[in-house]
Amino acid sequence: MSAELAIHARGLAKTFGAVSAVQDLSIDVLVGTIYGFLGPNGSGKTTTIRMLCGLLTPDAGEGQCLGYDIRRESARIKRNVGYMPQRFGLYEDLSIAENLEFIARLYGVPRPRRAAAEAIAQLGLAARRRQLAGTLSGGWKQRMALAACVLHRPRLLLLDEPTAGVDPKARREFWDEIHRLAAAGTTVLVSTHYMDEAERCHQIGYIMQGRLLIHGAVDQVIREAEIAAWQMRGSNVDEVTALAARVRTLPGVEMSAVFGAELRIAGSDAALIERSLAGLAGSRFQRVDPTLEDVFIHTMNTAEGVEP
Repeated sequence: MSAELAIHARGLAKTFGAVSAVQDLSIDVLVGTIYGFLGPNGSGKTTTIRMLCGLLTPDAGEGQCLGYDIRRESARIKRNVGYMPQRFGLYEDLSIAENLEFIARLYGVPRPRRAAAEAIAQLGLAARRRQLAGTLSGGWKQRMALAACVLHRPRLLLLDEPTAGVDPKARREFWDEIHRLAAAGTTVLVSTHYMDEAERCHQIGYIMQGRLLIHGAVDQVIREAEIAAWQMRGSNVDEVTALAARVRTLPGVEMSAVFGAELRIAGSDAALIERSLAGLAGSRFQRVDPTLEDVFIHTMNTAEGVEP
């Protein structure tokens, strides 16, 4: 594996009973990269992340993580990984400081009290260091969980939907810290459903039905999707909702969405949509740049073979 690659995997697969969670997945992740996994619930994101870091043994395929074989050297990988699961997993009847000191001892970190104090300062937790974890809001629990992840100075962070249920301000502060860690050389794998978070990743991958359908930088993914989008603003929500019902039946319109008093449509045949809109009386649509959300909805519809 190249010294610049934190992860190199080919043909990974994992089955649970009759369910094929991941199929023939190959991926490369550079050191210091924030790599975002997106996809519907149950698409295989968490299973993929766990295989890549040695937490779960694949049924097929090979790979290396941080220079170690994901099958034979999983114990070495785990010592260099910080894992933040979807649900808060620390002790709610202990304070922030007590939790972090305990976790530091579990990792065998020298001077655990000092390590906990450094993590508390790094994540802005000093004013709440003696507060019981169970009394913290979602945003503060998130900060504390991230502090627990970085106590042992891991080379790789695994974040499984870390900001679900967290307010926008806390999410932004969380991502500022993730970018600071990545700039210092930490590689980050993160699963998310938020498009604004995906756009803050260096690379993204869209997983559906266990397959990696899209991979690359955000601008590359949007460009290679080759879809076109239009948007119009109505005078009120009722007008836009009524128009949306008509527009969905137009040739070429593969997806449509109402956002308050705005209607957005997209599809892969720009010329056909242009002709359809030209025949729509009173049309006020304007061509706009497609977004990452447009691309993912298009990909999902195509993969499922459903009509929008």
